[in-house]
Amino acid sequence: MLRLDKVNKYYRVGTHSLHVLRDVELEVADGEFVAIMGASGSGKSTLLNILGILDDYDSGEYWLGDTLIRSLSEAKAANYRNRFIGFVFQSFNLLPFKTALENVALPLYYQGVTRRKRNQIATQYLERVGLRDWAEHLPSEMSGGQKQRVAIARSLIGKPRLILADEPTGALDSETSKQIMDLLSEIHRTGITVLVVTHDPEVAIRTQRTIRLRDGKVVGAHEASLSNPGMPVAVP
Repeated sequence: MLRLDKVNKYYRVGTHSLHVLRDVELEVADGEFVAIMGASGSGKSTLLNILGILDDYDSGEYWLGDTLIRSLSEAKAANYRNRFIGFVFQSFNLLPFKTALENVALPLYYQGVTRRKRNQIATQYLERVGLRDWAEHLPSEMSGGQKQRVAIARSLIGKPRLILADEPTGALDSETSKQIMDLLSEIHRTGITVLVVTHDPEVAIRTQRTIRLRDGKVVGAHEASLSNPGMPVAVP
């Protein structure tokens, strides 16, 4: 599904150069459920931006499927994002003036799908996340968990091969977090690859494998036994 080979990323800060990712190497197979963990400033968000083709990198290689992702034009980057990737964010990133149905349908609008067709499809995805009855509600009328379900439905409507979730439970209470992880686990069981960036061990243990970052480097990985009973745990 995706592979990074000695990827480096620098940011210019005044006259200085900040080395944010350092020779990052990782591989995620089709259909895996993986957590990326690390302290604030470890490079998690930068890594996710690169994986989501929202930011470029300075050296190394990033392969998505059989395609080397490097220095793409905005049009090509948007094309790959639309074809391969769905995004889920901690802050939901819903348009406040659009209903749940309209938010979910938005990716199809940019694909040129007619309003009637995209609303039909969006209704199906809202039903999939248990929110069909909330189709005409605005985000301001929903709980945090409901808004995240709408965001997940939106991420799925383009039929992505990869879901990138950036702290998807960070703004939620523990019970709602469990429900969102149940939903992501259900999505994973359909064959979609899911990567979750998190600082929460309770979230990471629900995945199959955890990749740990420290100071821009991959410092270890282990398999979780909770979501895969009987699976041995590998020591980093």
